[in-house]
Amino acid sequence: MIVNKDEFFREVTLRICSSLQISTAFGRTFEYLRKLFPVDHMFLDIADMSLGATRRIAFATTGTEIPEEISPLPQGLLEWVRELRAPFILNASDQNYQIQSFAPFIKLKGHSDIAVPLRIEEVLIGFLILRAKEGKFTPEHVELLATVAEPFTIALANVLAHEEVVIYRDRLIDDNHFLNREIFALMGDDIIGGNSGLRNVMEMVRQVAPLNNTVLLMGETGTGKEVIANAIHFASPRKDGPFIKVNCGAIPENLIDSELFGHEKGAFTGAAGEKRGRFERATGGTVFLDEIGELPLQAQVRLLRVLQNREIERVGGDRPISVDIRVIAATHRNLESMVSENQFREDLWFRLNVFPIIVPPLRQRKEDVPALIRYFVELKSRELGIAMPPAIAPGALERLTNYGWPGNVRELENLVERELIRHQSGQLRFDSLLISVKGEEAQPLAGENGDGPLNLDAAMSLHINKVLKMTRGKIHGPGGAAELLGINPNTLRGRMSKLGIMLGRKTR
Repeated sequence: MIVNKDEFFREVTLRICSSLQISTAFGRTFEYLRKLFPVDHMFLDIADMSLGATRRIAFATTGTEIPEEISPLPQGLLEWVRELRAPFILNASDQNYQIQSFAPFIKLKGHSDIAVPLRIEEVLIGFLILRAKEGKFTPEHVELLATVAEPFTIALANVLAHEEVVIYRDRLIDDNHFLNREIFALMGDDIIGGNSGLRNVMEMVRQVAPLNNTVLLMGETGTGKEVIANAIHFASPRKDGPFIKVNCGAIPENLIDSELFGHEKGAFTGAAGEKRGRFERATGGTVFLDEIGELPLQAQVRLLRVLQNREIERVGGDRPISVDIRVIAATHRNLESMVSENQFREDLWFRLNVFPIIVPPLRQRKEDVPALIRYFVELKSRELGIAMPPAIAPGALERLTNYGWPGNVRELENLVERELIRHQSGQLRFDSLLISVKGEEAQPLAGENGDGPLNLDAAMSLHINKVLKMTRGKIHGPGGAAELLGINPNTLRGRMSKLGIMLGRKTR
């Protein structure tokens, strides 16, 4: 056998790296090696410690038989295989103890193998094996084959890396299907209140979900608008596509264009590469724009173009990019008032307000409170590692049902978690809710004390005073009275002035 080693290395490398499909590249390499070696079969194997076996990654053969993919080995032989370093010949008639022990497991009878260990930085990742009739291979064959250990090592490393990526991908797909099932289980009649306090909302969800139009969800903070958005998405033809949530109030104003629409390389300082925005990532699915009222005016202009043309333009880009998306927006603010105050674009408001769904506050669907309490007791018990969810004390559910819930479902969820953390033994009493900051019993809302109906201004004044008492006079910002009431702070101040309610924050 006379062959130039450099030419041999080049030809083998070209073939083993000629395709991303290892079976294709392996077959091409085998056809070339058959011209130089008396080879009948070629294998690419790894010693898989998790299986306690050698595992076949690829093979090529002149015959029709398919070799076994996995060959279990005793622990001692597996360790011996892992310690092999130099290429060598295994003959079925060899008297070496390890080879005699190893031969039956790899069905070596009547054959000879050339085994080339494939290592990366001294770490064994597998073997290249050529098989022929016994006595066909020579030391010159071994020496020549040893020169191409490196390209076969790279090929095997790529296969194993791809295999790992596929495993992670499958896990993600499985996780995604699981989450889809979990979220889907919250839909329709299974959403708490779907047959009672949210009955009308869920009927509107069933009407709009199969369509592709924009939906606007309105309601106070913490009413569960995101759950309704999920229900629309997962009841729609887009349910297998992405569901991308954007909290418009949580993204800094100088970054919101880049986050929503993406940017091109070099569009601004620090833009080292191109980036897809949230709208591009949502192609084939749904974008949920939470707190749409917090979107800056400039971003509102670009959003209007998305709704009109289903096109975006990256920051620093000069070409339109089509996006196949559905938009669901949500707000706790009065967008119509914001339009009159020039804080929200009128044309965008008309685009969004095609199919509005108002999610009622918890105080208007009190029949849902007991079921929500029981649900969150079960859920939070699992999250906190409480094996047996505690019982709820007699009378507690009635008192919780009569509470006004200014923070809606989110306040209820937080209350349950806090009560479970404080819970040591016995039943859940929820005493922390029932005592106000001054140690007085929480008062019922206006119209619930049996004193007869109030005129509108009196009822509004009483309710605003109650909320101000809860916030200790805070009007603006997170947790302020304006946020709890779902109106603009300036609108609230105007109403307070009209009703003669004193402005100014209380102190302790």
